[in-house]
Amino acid sequence: MNGDGVHVTGPAGADDGSAAPPDAEATSVLEAALLIAGEPLDEARLARLFEPALPVADVHRLLEALALVWKPRKVELVRVASGWRFQGRPGLQRHLDRLAPDKPPRYARAVMETLAIIAYRQPVTRGDIEAIRGVAVSTNVIKTLEDRQWIESIGHRDTPGRPALYATTPSFLDDLGLASLSELPPLADLDSSHLTEIPDVPSTAAETQPVLETPPAGSDPAAEPGTAEDRGEPSASAAQTVH
Repeated sequence: MNGDGVHVTGPAGADDGSAAPPDAEATSVLEAALLIAGEPLDEARLARLFEPALPVADVHRLLEALALVWKPRKVELVRVASGWRFQGRPGLQRHLDRLAPDKPPRYARAVMETLAIIAYRQPVTRGDIEAIRGVAVSTNVIKTLEDRQWIESIGHRDTPGRPALYATTPSFLDDLGLASLSELPPLADLDSSHLTEIPDVPSTAAETQPVLETPPAGSDPAAEPGTAEDRGEPSASAAQTVH
């Protein structure tokens, strides 16, 4: 406790007599950094804003307290997969969208279904996805999701051919405003409005869940733009794929 009654903490293991800044000062630095960063910042990076660096546990404590300070406001401090960030509350979105009048990219049904399968079944191979969807997965579908930084290859399955294993990325969780995969909503509550899609993409669990649970019997790929038969590719049942 300093002379003004402000709690002062020192960095863990410090032996040079140095002390961390008072909580109020440190909180102001953290707040300013997050407001101007334009991207999520993790606690370890925020800790290095100070000399000497603050213990990460102290940074976490200060951020939790700061989030409570902002709670009554229209802007909130939240923790997502890549760190902490300020964002507008959902009720403001229709107004904030006017800051960027350009329409965001729209994704075909095949892209959104593939993303949903990866999100809820990860890690999966292309073969796994094809077995669930009942059609061959275009390389362009995988590339679209990789370019959007929603999925990435995290290794290879130890089977013949060593197919790539795909999983979602922190960027995917950031775009959904989630801190971890455990926060993904149950399929029954799934709301895909966070991710822009074309009208024929399933937007409710009632439409999406059958896609994830079983390969569609008698699937008609021609009914879906951009699927295997549209491109002259074999369906998953006809294609030779290595799982």
